[in-house]
Amino acid sequence: MTINFVTDKVKLWVSGRVATVEMNRPESLNSIDVDMIRGLISKLKEIAESDDIDVVVLTGNGRAFSAGGDIKTMLSNLNESEFFPVMDCISELIITLYSIPKLTISAVNGAAAGLGFSLALATDHIIADKTSKLAMNFIGIGLIPDGGSHFFLEKRLGEIKAKQVIWDGKMMSAQEALEIGLVQEVAEDLQETLDARISDWLQRPVQAMIKTKKILADMNRPQLIKILELEKHGQLNMRRTLDHQEGIRAFIEKRPAKFIGK
Repeated sequence: MTINFVTDKVKLWVSGRVATVEMNRPESLNSIDVDMIRGLISKLKEIAESDDIDVVVLTGNGRAFSAGGDIKTMLSNLNESEFFPVMDCISELIITLYSIPKLTISAVNGAAAGLGFSLALATDHIIADKTSKLAMNFIGIGLIPDGGSHFFLEKRLGEIKAKQVIWDGKMMSAQEALEIGLVQEVAEDLQETLDARISDWLQRPVQAMIKTKKILADMNRPQLIKILELEKHGQLNMRRTLDHQEGIRAFIEKRPAKFIGK
């Protein structure tokens, strides 16, 4: 397999009808910053224009799929004019990934947490290594999920279970995530299971599968766009709370947070 594109933060391989997009910040467990988001958007849009690619694999380099949003962004006191462009970048990435006219797979190794988990949920199929850990853990720092997670969790779980996952914010094993319907497969050997899934799909009438995906995406996109907008404004409000400030301090100091509901 030949590397066709590399930046500091995103890698892209194309092998036959399969493109692999790899998040490449292994030193930070592939935490997601604006440069990575822009790189992912650029490569996904390029892939979308190719008639030769049918399957896209999203994965992370090193010990994790993605530990979530970059901590420096969480710590910064961005005002509304600075914060909204960051959230708009996230929204563009999520809409692009969700709507891309290809079959998409997240191959999850290590941690998929916060925004990293949101990215995985935006793909058609999630394969999680048996040792991986998944968490919608925004609540631990007094925030709400973003990256369209309210949309994806409600679609996969229904409203009641979605709220439970968001409010609990706990780290789940791959098996626990499988049992409640958040991932489709748990792998003893991630690469072997991924290869088998790709081989199976490529022996099917892929264009019919993609057309079904497109019909459903076209139907649901207005709701996803609305939720992304609600998450953007809601997240700004949450960043102003005392609970968020306490959550960040507790995270840095590696202690339990003492929330007061304000």
